Amino acid sequence: MALSTSQVMAEYIKRAGVPFVFGYPGTSNIEFMEGARVRGIDTVLARREATAAFMAEGLAMATGLPGVCISTLGPGSSALVNGVAAANLDRVPMIAISGQIGSAREPYFTHQVLDHNQLFAPITKWAGRVEAASVGTVMRKALRLATAERPGAVHLTTHADTAGREADDDVVLPPLHAGVAAPEVRASEPGLDPIAVLRDARRPVVLAGVAALRAGAGTALVQLAGGAGIPLVVSPMAKGVVPEDGEWFAGVLDMACNQVVWDLLGQADVILAVGFDPVELIKPWQVPARVIHVDAVPNTDQVYRADIEIVGAIGPAVQWFAEECAGVGYWRHDEVAAHRDRLRDAYYTGRVAGRLNPTDVVDVVRASVPRETIVTTDVGSHKLLVGQGWTTYEPRTSLMSNGLSSMGFALPGAIGAKLAAPERPVVCTVGDGGFAMVQGELRLAAALRLGMVVVVFVDGSLNRIELKQLRLGYPSTATRIERTDLVRLAESMDCYGVRATSRAELENALAASPIAGLDRPLLIEAAVDPAQYESQF
Repeated sequence: MALSTSQVMAEYIKRAGVPFVFGYPGTSNIEFMEGARVRGIDTVLARREATAAFMAEGLAMATGLPGVCISTLGPGSSALVNGVAAANLDRVPMIAISGQIGSAREPYFTHQVLDHNQLFAPITKWAGRVEAASVGTVMRKALRLATAERPGAVHLTTHADTAGREADDDVVLPPLHAGVAAPEVRASEPGLDPIAVLRDARRPVVLAGVAALRAGAGTALVQLAGGAGIPLVVSPMAKGVVPEDGEWFAGVLDMACNQVVWDLLGQADVILAVGFDPVELIKPWQVPARVIHVDAVPNTDQVYRADIEIVGAIGPAVQWFAEECAGVGYWRHDEVAAHRDRLRDAYYTGRVAGRLNPTDVVDVVRASVPRETIVTTDVGSHKLLVGQGWTTYEPRTSLMSNGLSSMGFALPGAIGAKLAAPERPVVCTVGDGGFAMVQGELRLAAALRLGMVVVVFVDGSLNRIELKQLRLGYPSTATRIERTDLVRLAESMDCYGVRATSRAELENALAASPIAGLDRPLLIEAAVDPAQYESQF
């Protein structure tokens, strides 16, 4: 029996291993949702399209699989934009599918009609169109593009008169699992040898990024750092690529206490940039050290100048350095330990005695959950503290948007992660501003019986912007948030809710509701004193 266009699409999504599709239904995507349903793929009804994309992104971050989200035409497709752009800049594979009016009317009809190509082409790797005559080919291209280095978002348009049409191109092939090419050395000068450059260094530092996490290069990085005595700094979205309790771990770039980390990089004479993606840089690159670029893609960004590029499989390249430089001993243990002490002291700067400080929240919540817990982090002042202070031990367990850095990611991202990994504890950390953007999704999490913890850092402010206003001598303008009783809000959405105004109250709340026993979300309204933010940033 011939497959319809939507059935071919759904079959490709199934063979890619995707267990959930997130979205909001409309006439144009009914056929696709049914095709997914009969293939065992659940469609999760988000409360709006933007959060559906964030759920898909959270699932993709936690698993490495493509995230899939859907919308209807017009306002549905435009609402999808922010989440799709986030996935693209966060380097997360995503297939976003929007319906469209019938193809015959599209050239002249205006009601709810937007040009999807113009809308999505600037924020995706590709904006394509699904046709019955080429659906199989288009789906292969979409999946290959979304998952190829660097990963990102692909948007597909399906017209109302195409979705149910019998497919002419109905061949469904298994997903391609292509190996990465062997590392190739490219140097600015003939004969410039990367091993010689590193061996001749006195103070090298490794800077590992999210591509190293995707490549599974953690074991090789640990061997290199430990065997040669090199401090290892990670980018925020690479948290977990190496265990952060290791003796050579040296902190997270551009999060809290960022100057301490930049000072360490400033001492380096060679930086081995392993899978580091400049999309995560918040501060400009001002390090004079020579850079060896190791990545699956060339250094086309040119945010930093690299004299040597090693392009190809990241893990084998790092392993090569580990074997050739073993036993050199560039840094002493006590030097790196002293750096970590400075980082820790800076992290706790500005604490107010007798109040619930933001670092108290990070410390108490981290101590109350297992090592393998997945944490999602929203954007705001709290993100910088969670990014530096939340100890991460495994890849894909610390999830944040740090490419687009979009507020509103953490709660829907946690829902996607929890659905993808139901056996894992999941904690969402979010500010009261970011939570206000997406709080309706709490009801979805309760309906799905997701036993996760949602920690809201409540300071009544869009703190990052308010601090900048105050430093300029301006009054707080459009940065104050009215207080909401989040405990009552949680209870109205069939969630558990508690309020904590002190460290002891927070500890008691978590002890009384251990995450392992939750049958629905626990929302913690953590009323923090924002004074520590001012001293940190």
